[in-house]
Amino acid sequence: MNNLIRVSALAFIAVFVASCSSDKQFQKQLAKNLQANPQLVAKLIEENPELFMSSLEVAARSMQKSQRAASDTSNKSILKKFIKNPLEPETRLSVAFKGNKDAPITIVEYSDFQCGFCTRAHGTIEALMKKYPGKIKLIYKHLPLNFHPQAMISAQYFEAIKLQSMDNAFRFHDKVFLSQSKLSQGEKFLDTIAKNLKVDMIKLKKDIASDRVNNKIKDDIKEAQKFGFQGTPGFIVNGIPVKGAYPAEHFEMIFKELKKQGKLVM
Repeated sequence: MNNLIRVSALAFIAVFVASCSSDKQFQKQLAKNLQANPQLVAKLIEENPELFMSSLEVAARSMQKSQRAASDTSNKSILKKFIKNPLEPETRLSVAFKGNKDAPITIVEYSDFQCGFCTRAHGTIEALMKKYPGKIKLIYKHLPLNFHPQAMISAQYFEAIKLQSMDNAFRFHDKVFLSQSKLSQGEKFLDTIAKNLKVDMIKLKKDIASDRVNNKIKDDIKEAQKFGFQGTPGFIVNGIPVKGAYPAEHFEMIFKELKKQGKLVM
């Protein structure tokens, strides 16, 4: 019996036994006998295919429910920990931000322009900012990963453009994520975006190589690593870390818990 059938069969046994008798001793003995004689399991499945599939669905739903409960418990534990001792990223010195500067919610994002998950996260954050107008300030920081060859140069372009215009920097950001696959073209693609934004290209090329730009990116990376972010995207929501491209509902769950604890007024 291959592993898939064995796992499915055991799920069938679990549900079949539980539904066939309330006698615990009988259940245990029946399960033991079936596990010791897998050919009987195969015969049960063959003779009761509809019952098997129904039982398997019940077992799968039960497992998913347990996994969600475990995840919720873990998330609540993390929330309690960081609500009590929130992380404190740099939010003032030359940061790139969009939204209301006095918003009650500050989301710090550590991102990589060549990361597919960051593209998904970009859409999530945009949706949240539209849903809660004036309530969210997004601070954008960099965590270019070594195995993404165009991530660092894209971060350098962003920071260099920011020296000319914060708005253009975020327009550049949005256009890169909108056509992320074109990053394989390297600087040709990045230059096209910058030129369309009417960026001073001579200044841009000079600033890309400057200590000001590169030290800013190094500081972002160092801060991300200090807070335990090894992959992208990573977020800090009013001091609470979020590791990964979670859906909007996860962020809203954090908002709700912060409000419940008296740490957020919206």
